Amino acid sequence: MPLFHRITVAVGILLLGLGAWLAFIRAPVPAAAAPIILGLMLTIGVIYERRHYKSLEEGDPGPDWERTSERFVDPESGQLVSVYYKPATGERKYVRDGNRRR
Repeated sequence: MPLFHRITVAVGILLLGLGAWLAFIRAPVPAAAAPIILGLMLTIGVIYERRHYKSLEEGDPGPDWERTSERFVDPESGQLVSVYYKPATGERKYVRDGNRRR
């Protein structure tokens, strides 16, 4: 997990702890709810992003996959990426072509 994601999750957990502590000492509801809500948003957002947006794969994904005509340059790595499609499930995979574009 990249450093930025780790920091974001750590801040989210700290906010959750702060909100729980404020609720424990019977602080006003808005004072306790705000850090809990923000902490949940940060933590769940990073977890969702890490699971939903998959990283690039290497090599041919297998015989059940069809290569589409879609190709693009990955903005993070600068590498050319091909899109593969599995007709049985509708799943898509993003595979590095290995050719650098930048």
